[in-house]
Amino acid sequence: MPLNFRERDEWRQFFSSFSHIVLVGNSDRTEPFRLTEAFPQSALFVFFNKVYKVLNRSFDRPSLLVARSGTSGANIVHRKEVKDVLSFFPEEALVGIVNIRVAPSEQFSPKSAFEGAKVYHLDLTSLTKDYPAGKIPTSGFALTLWLRDLQPAAEIVLAGFSGTRGETWKVFNVHDWTYEQVFLRLCAKRGEIAVFNQDGDVTRAAALLKSFPDMPPAELLMEMTAVLAERQDSANDQIDRLMSVTKFQRGLDALFRRIRPKTRKQREQARLKKDPNS
Repeated sequence: MPLNFRERDEWRQFFSSFSHIVLVGNSDRTEPFRLTEAFPQSALFVFFNKVYKVLNRSFDRPSLLVARSGTSGANIVHRKEVKDVLSFFPEEALVGIVNIRVAPSEQFSPKSAFEGAKVYHLDLTSLTKDYPAGKIPTSGFALTLWLRDLQPAAEIVLAGFSGTRGETWKVFNVHDWTYEQVFLRLCAKRGEIAVFNQDGDVTRAAALLKSFPDMPPAELLMEMTAVLAERQDSANDQIDRLMSVTKFQRGLDALFRRIRPKTRKQREQARLKKDPNS
């Protein structure tokens, strides 16, 4: 089904033609080929930007690629990665590319820059206006909000949205990871989205509730909060010691950073700090 529509109802109809919309997070915990075993052929898999970090071979299930824009256009276009990214999707499997902008400073790339793929531009700036000041939403978070607001008949499933740094993926401070993780978990608790747990793990709270079924959840959460506060205080003590020990190394690092030209992400972060409403 080609992405040649503009109205919300057409988007809703398109997504409702699938049983599941599986948003594949860019994290070390993501295993896309295990996901294909968990979801039927009627599922749509949504990937983001540098898919070669989560895919090591061709992915032949129905797929949608989200290309995030920056101040110079879509990042995969600016970095000349379009061909590399598209090589992981057979032509018959790739439904299309959605080039999104989430902040007012982000610019779309022309459709002609995407190697002939079907392209749709999606402006999500108004949807994320309540995001914490001085930060910008991640692509996955912004698209999840839009899909939740769109309310398609298909189930919205998040897979690999850990929000933690790993061996392959960095966690950039320009995003508010804590806000996003809490927001998404609350959406899941309300049944607005689902979270696929690839590891089969249960949360600490769920495990403790099983061990102490007669304890009120509020009391359990109070104890967990107290323990976490103690651990945070202990971690802060260790951080203070490390700051003292590494004072000289950090001074050298600061010097080299002042000399080295700023990256595009650093320029964007500096601009947001200066004018968070832009």
